[in-house]
Amino acid sequence: MYDFFATLSSDCRYFRVRPNLQSGTMSRIGIAISGGPNPAEIVDLVVLAESMGYDSAWVAEGHGGDQFAILAACAMRTSRILLGTSISSVFVRTAPTIAMAASSVADLSGGRFILGLGSSHKAQVGPEHGVVYAKPLTRTRETVAVVRSLLRDGEASFSGATVRIEKFDLWYPPRHRDVPVYLSAVFPKAIALCGEIADGVILTRSTLGTAAPVRAQLAGSARAAGRDPGGLQVTTLLPTAISETRTAALAALRPGLAFYAGFFPRYNKLMAAHGFAAEAAAIADAWARGDRQATERAVSDAMIDATSIAGTAEQCRARLDAYRQSGIDLPIISPFARGPDAKARFETAIRACAPDGAG
Repeated sequence: MYDFFATLSSDCRYFRVRPNLQSGTMSRIGIAISGGPNPAEIVDLVVLAESMGYDSAWVAEGHGGDQFAILAACAMRTSRILLGTSISSVFVRTAPTIAMAASSVADLSGGRFILGLGSSHKAQVGPEHGVVYAKPLTRTRETVAVVRSLLRDGEASFSGATVRIEKFDLWYPPRHRDVPVYLSAVFPKAIALCGEIADGVILTRSTLGTAAPVRAQLAGSARAAGRDPGGLQVTTLLPTAISETRTAALAALRPGLAFYAGFFPRYNKLMAAHGFAAEAAAIADAWARGDRQATERAVSDAMIDATSIAGTAEQCRARLDAYRQSGIDLPIISPFARGPDAKARFETAIRACAPDGAG
C-alpha cells in the first residue's frame, strides 16, 4: 500500500511515506465517520477499519469533535490506513490554520494523511459560524494555494480576492511537503476546479452513472491546465445502512436524505439532477412548510437506492463492487447513526462491508 522513499533535503535525515493509491483498486474501500460516536469511539472504529483491510478513514466535522485532533489520535494508534478530512471547510478555518493542522497530522501519521477541503454550505457557514459566505470556488482555490505554499516552503504570503496573508511561517520544517489535496465537488464548476488543482475529488450521494461524466470533466480541465489527468482519484461518500432486509435499510436512510435534500439547496438540486426532480420539488416544498413528516414521505425508495448503500451485508458488498466497476476509484461508506448505539452500528457496517469478505 505504501512506497517508501527519501525526501530530498540538505541532509536527507528523514524518510516519508507516499500512499500508493493505485494498489488493490478493485477491493478498495473507505469509511467516513460523521457525528454519532464520540471522539474516542471514532478512534476505536478507525483501528477496527484498519484491521479489516480498509484503505482509508475519513472524519467529518460539522457538529462533531475536532476532525484534526481525532485524526491525530488515529495516527498514533494505526500504522497503515490512510487518514483524511471529509471535508474541512475553507470558510471556518483560516488557510494557515488548515496548513498547520494538515502538516501536524501528516507528520504524526508518517505521511498517511489526505487533506479533503470544500466550501461547505451557505446555510451553515453564516448562521453557525458567523462567517460571510462568498465566492466559494475562489476561496477554495486560494486556500489550496496558501496551504500548499506553507507545506512546501514553510512560509507564505498571498494577496487574493478572498484570502490575504501578509506573511505566515511555520516554526519547523515540514517533513511531508506534498500532502494530497482532494476537493469536494457536486456540480461542473467545482469538478473543473478539482481537475485543475486537486489530487482527487470527493463526490457525495453518487449514482452508478456519476463516474463517467465526472471523469470526462476532470480530464478536460486537467489537460487545459497542463496536467496529466491519469493520477486524479475519484472518490464518493455513500450513505450506508446494513440491515436484515433491504426495506429496513432503506427506511433507516430516509430521514438523513430528507434532511439533506430539504435543508441544503445544493443537495436538493443534486437529487433533481440524478433524475428525481419530482421528489426533490416535493421535499423542498414540505421542508419550507416545516412539515418534516411530509419531507420524509417525499423521499422515494428509488432515490435512496440510487444514491446509497442499503440492504443486507451481501447486497451492500455487491453494490460497492458496482460502484467500483462504474469508475469510482474509492467508494467511501458513510453510515448514519446517532444515539447510544451509534458506535455499534458503525462497527456493524465496517464489518459487513470489509474488502474481500474480511468481515
